[in-house]
Amino acid sequence: MDAQAWLAVNALPGMGALRIAQLVARQPQWPEGWLAALPSRAASELRLWLEHPARSPLQKVVDETLAWQQSGPNRHLLHRDHPAWPALLNELPDPPVVLWAQGDLGALEGPKLAMVGTRRPTGEGTHNAQTFARDLVRRGWCVVSGMALGVDGVAQRAALAAGGSTVAVLGCGVDVIYPASHRDLHEQLSRLPGGLLLSEHPPGTVARPAFFPRRNRIVTGLSLGTLVVEATEKSGSLVSARLTLEQNRELFVLPGSLHNVQARGCLALLRQGAAHLACSVDDIIADLGHWAEAFIQPAAEDKPSEQAPLPDSLSNESLPAESLPAESLSDDSLPDSLLTSLSATPTPIDLLVHTTGVTVSDCQQRLLMLELDGWVSQQAGGWVRLPRP
Repeated sequence: MDAQAWLAVNALPGMGALRIAQLVARQPQWPEGWLAALPSRAASELRLWLEHPARSPLQKVVDETLAWQQSGPNRHLLHRDHPAWPALLNELPDPPVVLWAQGDLGALEGPKLAMVGTRRPTGEGTHNAQTFARDLVRRGWCVVSGMALGVDGVAQRAALAAGGSTVAVLGCGVDVIYPASHRDLHEQLSRLPGGLLLSEHPPGTVARPAFFPRRNRIVTGLSLGTLVVEATEKSGSLVSARLTLEQNRELFVLPGSLHNVQARGCLALLRQGAAHLACSVDDIIADLGHWAEAFIQPAAEDKPSEQAPLPDSLSNESLPAESLPAESLSDDSLPDSLLTSLSATPTPIDLLVHTTGVTVSDCQQRLLMLELDGWVSQQAGGWVRLPRP
């Protein structure tokens, strides 16, 4: 079937992604098999389009898409028979019938990980989203998200800034900018190498609340797994987490403070045993690498970026002596060493990492364990040691 046929099928009345997927699974011949298998009304509409396209309302959808493709660069219509169609989508019970695409189709070639999270991330959540997105694309992965405010946009901007690939799945037409504050990100995804916008809605479709949960199934369906950076207990990101598990994909979450409202959804997923704890990109690749070995660069070739100098406000000289590490955090007695490096004055995790040479993931993981034991707490500006009775 060609693009016009898939557009016509997608526009048939009384159908939908699930019913069309069930019909596709029967592998009917085109067009006779489809006409025989469709409900009577849909079959009548399809027959009219096949025999007298100018008289069919389905032709309007076809013409509008063709006009959209011809009116600008890097515009495509993806479907099951298109060479760039992501095969992982075919594993969904209700994959999109067609996808309008704007940008670089090369973004679909490598292994993909969905990154989702709160629209109001903390400073640490923002930093983590940026770090994981950069590390992923440097290892040959593509970041998939929804271009929403917060974690979505932060991760996709970081992926593009690192010269990597990122796909945004929209709950509106690919030519509609939503949210409006992401106009620049929308433009970058449309024109920069590695950027791609996708939607199952025709161009010009405005955003509606009901579209976003449906959008999420495509975000997770494109991906080998999903990483939740920060999420409240009632976050929309937990919808993506549920979809990930229903699609038999791997779910990862970042650790967060017990006192951080924006992390409670992540902690709940860990408590339920539904997700893997991810402290670094290596944790994710260790679980997913066997699915994408052909695309992942060997670890030996992955060169860490140079440590940027800390600003004066975070230099050793500007902090109280008691807040500096007394000994290396890589020491076998790390919990005690970490405690002695903290005080009642908040110490940023960047400083702990910078002054000790320990990886961010090790530091985060051990701070989490100390927090669970009631020894430390995360506050504005960093981590503090709690008084003990």
